[in-house]
Amino acid sequence: MRLPNKVTSYANSIIALFPGILDALAQQDMSLRELFELTASRKIEMADFLSALDCLFALGRIELIDEARVLRYVERDSM
Repeated sequence: MRLPNKVTSYANSIIALFPGILDALAQQDMSLRELFELTASRKIEMADFLSALDCLFALGRIELIDEARVLRYVERDSM
């Protein structure tokens, strides 16, 4: 997992992948493969992509829908 630090810039960290992943999932639910193909235009490695998904899941920003095998963007409750 590459987090930004003195050696790794923000642009080369997995955090830089968050906006692209969240933007894609905000449009529609997607399978892991569809999401990777959509965001792979930046030539990201699968390990970094999966690390970014792990972080977003831990932060509660995405969820896995088991029945459909898709990822979904979790919108925050505005209350």
